[in-house]
Amino acid sequence: MSRVPLYPLRFEPIFESRIWGGRRLGDLLGATLPGSGPIGEAWILSDRDDHPSRVASGALKGRTIAQLMEESAEELLGKQAHCFGRFPLLLKFLDAEQMLSVQVHPSDAHPSSIPAGETAKTEAWVVLEAGHDSRVYAGLKQGVTEDGLKLALKDGSVAGQLACFVPKTGDAFFLPAGIVHSLGGGAVVFEIQQNSDVTFRLYDWGHVDPKTGQPRPLQVDDALECLDFALVGTGPVTPVVEETAPVERERVFDSGCFLLWRWRGSAPFAVGDAEAARVLVCVDGAGQLAQDFFTYEVRRGDVFLLPAVSGTCEFRPRGAMNLLEISIPCPRLLERKP
Repeated sequence: MSRVPLYPLRFEPIFESRIWGGRRLGDLLGATLPGSGPIGEAWILSDRDDHPSRVASGALKGRTIAQLMEESAEELLGKQAHCFGRFPLLLKFLDAEQMLSVQVHPSDAHPSSIPAGETAKTEAWVVLEAGHDSRVYAGLKQGVTEDGLKLALKDGSVAGQLACFVPKTGDAFFLPAGIVHSLGGGAVVFEIQQNSDVTFRLYDWGHVDPKTGQPRPLQVDDALECLDFALVGTGPVTPVVEETAPVERERVFDSGCFLLWRWRGSAPFAVGDAEAARVLVCVDGAGQLAQDFFTYEVRRGDVFLLPAVSGTCEFRPRGAMNLLEISIPCPRLLERKP
């Protein structure tokens, strides 16, 4: 098969049923949801064997991100092609109509808790919708001990041990591996995370699996083993404004796993990087992405992977818009920094 040049890539969403989900992701993504039950997650960029993202349009329609990584790694990732064997991020939209389980993801400090082929799992949320009952639990309250948490697990008072926040649209929460966390009450969020699917449930709010009629299984011992009791709740991050013209750009997350900026405004501006891949997520408004002589319509809920070979592109808003741009640090390059 002759190689097709890469271009800004949009992928088909993969919808996942969750007992805590709702039906709002269809409106967000302009798609028909499967079935009639609750849909909690839309996986929108996934390089996983069990959930392979496929290109939605253009000459590469139907190709998986794994195939592109294998066939065109340098064109896709640029100078970072040697850093990753698979695309290192997993991107989702979550519709948390009810509460997710109180859960923990392992860090690199607990390699025995990470199955072969997986990684640690640091993640973050950007809140797209929040209601009166929406809640984010992120971290422990100051002074909570392992013994105190174990006692709370027995008497059902776990929520009282967790730092609780009432989110509003636009809030962003950073969740390093090892932090205890949960989300729900009608919140819709964009989730960015390391490409890992390792989750240990500590507590599940009394949820019952409708398929079995039984509570969902917990992994309390694993969760406690991986939980970092030093990670207390600090609330939403405070973004750093880096530019104000032609539109505002603020740095929201800056970690060894991902960097995320938020663009807000109505004037055209440049996105992308000629030496590395970038990801664009339109969380509000609409516009047009221009790359050389080609243009791509962008609406709320659209996610585009900009290959390094696409270089710098111009984003042309149609009125006020809110766009996220994601960069992926190369671990090997980070290690070389003095």
